[in-house]
Amino acid sequence: MIGISIRQLEVFVAIADTGTVLAASERLSVTQPAVSMALSELERQIGAPLFDRVRRRLRLSARGRELLPCAQEVIERMHEMLREPGAHPQALTGKLHLGASNTIGNYLVGELLGEFVHRHPGVSLKVSVENTGTIVAGILEHRIDVGCVEGPVNDPQIDTIGWRHDDLLVCAAPGHPLTRHRALQARHFQGASWILREPGSAMRVQAERVLASLPSGRILLELGQVEAIKQAVIAGLGIACLPGAATTDAVATGRLVALDTPFLDLQRRLSLLLHRARYRGALIDAFVRSVLDKPEPESP
Repeated sequence: MIGISIRQLEVFVAIADTGTVLAASERLSVTQPAVSMALSELERQIGAPLFDRVRRRLRLSARGRELLPCAQEVIERMHEMLREPGAHPQALTGKLHLGASNTIGNYLVGELLGEFVHRHPGVSLKVSVENTGTIVAGILEHRIDVGCVEGPVNDPQIDTIGWRHDDLLVCAAPGHPLTRHRALQARHFQGASWILREPGSAMRVQAERVLASLPSGRILLELGQVEAIKQAVIAGLGIACLPGAATTDAVATGRLVALDTPFLDLQRRLSLLLHRARYRGALIDAFVRSVLDKPEPESP
């Protein structure tokens, strides 16, 4: 006979999400001993430890990573069973953890979340702004429910759903030598000083492809934020590939010049990421629909 309880599964999921018994107990409004007891009993029934202890934090074991999607699905299905028949869609409640890459988290978060927040005010949203590599790791470890990223992700455990375009632009400060050419060509980039994102970001990967198609230049700076790169370009420190969404205001006010580079491939598509093994309950489905149901903005 199966003796696993919903409370034990809730404890398991809460510890996996927060990393400590204390944080899980606070989230669930129960005592730490009760959380520890529930976890111990669940591990006894499973017949294997679900967590490894690393520097006072609990990290999912191999067995824990395997079972977490199942536990999440059971809890979400129970919530759906208990939802009142005919309840309005706004009756959705719960927590949703999103991972947004730099451009989306800093420049498109309103477009990404606005419709969902309006329709489902009872849902608590947590958004972590990270580079694409960190978001992918969070999804694979089941710490992030949905990823929103700037570049292609090739992992057999992840589903990628195209959202919208936001092509890159090669930008320079007004008065930069590259802005003086009437018909800019690849050879004019010889010796250019570039400012790039840090390794692990999708923007860095695409910028490196651009550099590989141009005469040799040099990487002057590596910065971890799009806004920092933009300000460095405005200050005349170098040139950079910047997201279209991040440059609109600066180009319109003349602080930044978007170079005409038809010989470069700067197209990219923003995407949603979902773990293939993760149950896509009402919350995740509602969020994905809220993003994909909107018409894509026209390219400039």
